[in-house]
Amino acid sequence: MQRDALVALGVEPDRIYTDHGMTGTNRNRPGLDQALAAVREGDTFVVSKMDRLARSIPDARAIAEELIGKKVNLALGQTVYDPTDPMGKMFFNIMATFAEFEADLIRLRTREGLAIARAKGKLRGKKPKMSAKQQTELLRMHGTGEYTIGDLAEVFAVSRATVYRTLKRATS
Repeated sequence: MQRDALVALGVEPDRIYTDHGMTGTNRNRPGLDQALAAVREGDTFVVSKMDRLARSIPDARAIAEELIGKKVNLALGQTVYDPTDPMGKMFFNIMATFAEFEADLIRLRTREGLAIARAKGKLRGKKPKMSAKQQTELLRMHGTGEYTIGDLAEVFAVSRATVYRTLKRATS
């Protein structure tokens, strides 16, 4: 959807940078970093919506300052942000405020949903990779001293970390 919006705004498909699987307020976004590195003086950096660029006011301002330093225009949708214009600056700050507010609401709803699920006993964590019988057999085999951790991981088709966790749970 975002890619289509950028194409509709006139961005060439080969000039669209994306980040996959990034959530929340994570500023460590390789696609954004590549896009910021690719822009040159006189370019226009286009994002479909403010919340696609930044999810906090300080982050939005830092990105805007970086673009200003490179003499690059910033377009939010079809509106070009002009940092020298008081109205443009106000509009940008209001949009950044709403993006941060939206991110805060998402976090709040997520915490509330998790608390409700926990209270109802529906949030129990990830299922074990091995059944109770497999765990018992792993412990028995390990107890003989004939098998290394690597051997056990291979036999049960799990990672070494899973073997270590199983052993640790048994001794706890």
